[in-house]
Amino acid sequence: MKLAVIGLNHQTAPVHIREKLAFPAAVLGDAVRELSSTAAAEAVILSTCNRTELYFVGDSEDVIQWLSQFHNTDTEEIRPYLYTLGCSDTIHHAFRVACGLDSMVLGEPQILGQMKEAVRTASENNAVGTWLNALFQRTFAAAKDVRSSSGVGDNVVSMASAAVRMAERTLGNINELNVLFVGAGEMNESVATYFAAAEPQTLMIANRTLTRAVNLCSKLTVDAQACKLDVLPEILHRFDIIVSCTGSELPVISADMVAAAMSKRQGKPIFMLDLAVPRDIETAAARIKGVSLFTVDDTAAVVAEGKEARTAAAAEAEALVREKVGEFIAWQQSRQRVPLICALRDEGERARRQVLDNALRQLAKGTPAEEVLERLSVQLTNKLLHSPTRALNKSHESHVVHALSEVYRLPQHRR
Repeated sequence: MKLAVIGLNHQTAPVHIREKLAFPAAVLGDAVRELSSTAAAEAVILSTCNRTELYFVGDSEDVIQWLSQFHNTDTEEIRPYLYTLGCSDTIHHAFRVACGLDSMVLGEPQILGQMKEAVRTASENNAVGTWLNALFQRTFAAAKDVRSSSGVGDNVVSMASAAVRMAERTLGNINELNVLFVGAGEMNESVATYFAAAEPQTLMIANRTLTRAVNLCSKLTVDAQACKLDVLPEILHRFDIIVSCTGSELPVISADMVAAAMSKRQGKPIFMLDLAVPRDIETAAARIKGVSLFTVDDTAAVVAEGKEARTAAAAEAEALVREKVGEFIAWQQSRQRVPLICALRDEGERARRQVLDNALRQLAKGTPAEEVLERLSVQLTNKLLHSPTRALNKSHESHVVHALSEVYRLPQHRR
């Protein structure tokens, strides 16, 4: 059993592959429970719009097979997009991800919260054990230290601000436009905050549950309205900008729905941004005249505009991550030696008790104390040196000789 991670992200796989292997919130709990009870001893699944990663204790090939079967895909089809990391590389990768160093938005803070949520879900489904608990507790602590020390998260051009820039470049001033958000989750909350700051003509939140949409509206700095998803076909044509990010496994906005909306708009263009993985808007909508449809991957170029300013901070953060990883691996190795140390002490105690019991019996028989002490010291010495002496006699390996010389501080004699 080994600690490892298997995953794919915005650097290794396009969005049409990432959405095939994503784990929507509705299935995540069942998925991590199944993974940890079949293909791995422990498991945490991190699934965002930019990455799907399976952290686990087990065999990598078994987990790849499970991932393929769970999503009903061919193993060889997805294998080219996957990265598989071993124990120390997994630790380093987890630390970098939590610090935002592996994100499309360098230094973005949202990923840390997403990792914590993934671990919480795995824990609730009894999928986290000693290994992963230790990994993620150290990961979260390291991320906090690295972010505060390096400033890698300062001046971040977020996906939310990038969305506003893209809309402005496509249609012009936001304050002259009508904006619709489909979904009221964390991502849309962040993006809606930026759009609200631009003071659009109207802003509406559509969500499966009306209560959550109303709650998001109350957090914004403009008057916003709430509605349920089932009214989308009737209202879509009223909006110039549509940003969608739900947890649905299937599209919530069809191409036919968009076509009907465009016919009512009489040629007036519409900007659509699909931040969901799997995608919320059917890709065929992009072929409709007047529609500018963008996905989460299209935000990368805008996000990169602020990347240069954070290069120095990122280099400092990378150095801190390497230091934190080294500390964790050293701690982990020391913990792994604890059972051996306990076993060694138990063996020494067993030998001591055996020799002492024998000495007490001799004293009870009237044997002089000096003679008993002499026998005790000889017997205890012989018992404690028996195993290392036997190891030296049986082994021709130089590392055994070196190890025992180090343990007993003996001079190295050369023949």
